[in-house]
Amino acid sequence: QVQLVESGGGLVQAGGSLRLSCTASGGTLRRYAMGWFRQAPGKEREFVAAISWSGGTRVYADSVKGRFTIIRDNSKNTMYLQMNTLKPEDTAVYYCAASETRATPEDRDAYGSWGQGTQVTVSS
Repeated sequence: QVQLVESGGGLVQAGGSLRLSCTASGGTLRRYAMGWFRQAPGKEREFVAAISWSGGTRVYADSVKGRFTIIRDNSKNTMYLQMNTLKPEDTAVYYCAASETRATPEDRDAYGSWGQGTQVTVSS
C-alpha cells in the first residue's frame, strides 16, 4: 500500500483560497486513481473529488463543483486540491486517498490507502 501525507490546510476567511497537497511514498501514484474526502465534526466522511490515474477524468461533488479543482502530477508523485471561493461549510478535515482502479470512484470503500488528514477552517 502506498503511504499518503496531506499538507496545506489552515485557517482562511470566506472567499479565500487554499491549495492542499497529497504526496505519496512507498509506491508510485501512477498506478492509482486518487480522491479527496472531507469530514466535518459530527458528520460522516464525504466525497469531494476524484481523478483517474491518467488525470483524464475528474469528478466532483455538487457542493464544490466550479470552486475546487483536483490535479495530479505523477512525475512528482503528488496530487493537489485547489480550493477557491471557500465557504464556512467547507470547514472539515480533508483526506486524500488512493484506489487501485482505473475509474474515479466516489465510494470511500473503493479506496485502500488514506492519509492522516489536514484541517481546513473557513471563517465567516
